[in-house]
Amino acid sequence: ADPMSLSRIGCGSMGGMLALPQGKGPHHVGCTDVMVGHTRQGLFLRLFYPCLLQAGATEPLWIPRSEYCAGLADFTLRRRWCSALLSITIGFCRVPVSWNGPFKPRSGGYPLIIFSHGLGAFRTLYSSVCTELASWGFVVAALEHRDHSAAITYFCTAEAGREEWIPFQRVPQGQKEFYFRNKQVHQRAEECVRALRLFKDIASGKSVLNILHQDWDLSVLKDNIDLAKVAVMGHSFGGVTAVLALVKEPSFRCAVALDAWMFPLENLLYPEVPKPVLFINTEKFQTPESVAKMKRLSSRNSQTKIITILGTVHESQTDFAFLPGKLISRVFGTKGTLDPNKGLAITSQAALAFLQRHLNLEEEFDQWDDLLEGVGDSVVPEAPFCRSNL
Repeated sequence: ADPMSLSRIGCGSMGGMLALPQGKGPHHVGCTDVMVGHTRQGLFLRLFYPCLLQAGATEPLWIPRSEYCAGLADFTLRRRWCSALLSITIGFCRVPVSWNGPFKPRSGGYPLIIFSHGLGAFRTLYSSVCTELASWGFVVAALEHRDHSAAITYFCTAEAGREEWIPFQRVPQGQKEFYFRNKQVHQRAEECVRALRLFKDIASGKSVLNILHQDWDLSVLKDNIDLAKVAVMGHSFGGVTAVLALVKEPSFRCAVALDAWMFPLENLLYPEVPKPVLFINTEKFQTPESVAKMKRLSSRNSQTKIITILGTVHESQTDFAFLPGKLISRVFGTKGTLDPNKGLAITSQAALAFLQRHLNLEEEFDQWDDLLEGVGDSVVPEAPFCRSNL
C-alpha cells in the first residue's frame, strides 16, 4: 500500500477507523486508569463504571500510548517497523466512554467484575465488552498483567516520574511451554485476587493512592461496590486465569471464560474448581483437548455451561472485531463472518444471564437464559466438534 492510502485509512470518521460501540444498557459509562504501588507487585487496571452524564467529557484513547503500538507490533508481527503503521491506523481511535467521568452512586452498590486479558493483549483491548457490562450496572476492573504475557506494560517506581517497562516474553528456548505458562497463569490469578483485595480495602475505608490520577478519588467507590457479588472474567489466557482465580479466592462466586485457553492449567486443579463457569467459545479456536478440560468441569458442576458462537474466530471476542479494512485482517488474521455487534450482544447477554443467576441479581437479565443452553440465533450448546458426534 502506498503511504497515501495508509494515511487515509487512519483519518476516518471520529479521528480513527475503529468504531467501538457504545454500551446498550441504561447507564452511561465512565473510565479511569488505576495504578497502585511502586513495584511490579502492585496493580494496574482500567476501571469501567456507571457514570453521570457530563457535558464536554473527553473520550480516552483506545491504545493508551505509543509504546503499546510497538508492543503490539512486536507480539503480532514480530516486526517493530509495523508500530509506526499501527500508530497511523489505530493510534487515534477512542473509546466511547467518559474519561474520569463522575461516578454514579448506587445504594447497595454495583456488582464487581475483575477482567483478565489474553496473551499479547493489555487492559484496553476488551473495551467493547467491558463498556457493555458497565452500561448494565457493573463496575469492571480490566487488569494489565505483569507476568510478561501483556504485549507490554509498565509500573512507576518510587523515584518521581520513572517508569519501568515490562516487555512481552516468548517461551524461553529449551523450556517446556506448559511449565512457563503454568507459572504465568498462577501469577495472573494472584493478580485477580489482589485486585479484589484492593476493592475490599477501599470498601473498608482504607485510603488507597492511585499514583496515576489524583483527580479521580478512589474513595468514591467506598459504598458503591457490593462485595458479596463479585465475578471474574477473561479471554483466552485470561479465560483460564478466571477459572484458576475461582480456586484461589472464595469471594469470586462464578467465572465467565471467553474462548478459554485451557492448556496452562494443571490437571490436579480440575477437582478443585468449586464454582460455576460459563464458557463462551468461538467456532474456530478450540481444540478437542481444551474442550475435554471444559467438559471435566461441567461434569462436576451442573451449573457450568459451555456454548459456542457460530461465525466467530478467536479475535471476535476482542475489540479487533470492530476494526474494518483489509489491512487489519492482514495484520491480525482472519475475521469472523458474524457481525461483530451481534457477537458482542450474544457474549454480553449470555454473561449477564449467567451473572444474574450466580450473583443473585434482581435485574431482567434472565430474559437471556436460553443462551446459556445454547439456544438462539448463531449459538449452539457445547463446542463445535462435540456437536458433530451427536
